[in-house]
Order: sequence, then C-alpha cells, then structure tokens
Amino acid sequence: MSVTVRIPGPLRPFCDGKSQIELETAATVGAAIAALPAGVRERILDERGKLRQHVNLFVGATDIRGTGGLATPLADGVSVFVIPAVSGGLPSGAVSAALLGDGPAPRRAPA
Repeated sequence: MSVTVRIPGPLRPFCDGKSQIELETAATVGAAIAALPAGVRERILDERGKLRQHVNLFVGATDIRGTGGLATPLADGVSVFVIPAVSGGLPSGAVSAALLGDGPAPRRAPA
C-alpha cells in the first residue's frame, strides 16, 4: 500500500526540502504521521501525540477531524495533506457579504 504525505513549505526544511513523502505502508493517518521525520512530526503533533490545534490534516479533500482523527483509515494511493492554519483577515460575514454583493467590498488593513 502506498500513501503520499504532502508537506507544506514551512515544514520542508525538516525533510530535506521535499514537498511530498511517499510511504510504503500506513494503515491510518496516525501511522503515516508517525513515519515522517521527527522534525515534521513534532510540528504536527503535540507532546501528548494529539494533532496540534493550528494544523489541519486532510485525506484527499476530507478533514480528518470529522472522520476519526488520527485513527482515520487510509486506502492505497491516497494523499494526506498537512495544512497549517492561517489566521487574520476579515470576519467571514464581511467577506461573504462582499462576495454576494450584499455589502461593501472588504478593505485591506493598512500596512
């Protein structure tokens, strides 16, 4: 069974600059994360082995938080995406109102 773990730019220095890591065997998301280099793994999981709050893991397009977390099973050929959370910007209501034409366009914060 083959699984690909996609590595975001900020974590690539911890895996020799690789953008993805191919794993021969990983039955669950937790097993895939455990097989990653220590520097990457330590930035995904906290000291208790739980997914860090600011990191999101997806199997394909599905967030693992709704599918069993680290126990989410993996099928042959799937990709696991490590996505660091991004914060800031406008409240979601302001963005959706602007996109739907129900309000003023969002303004950028001064630099």
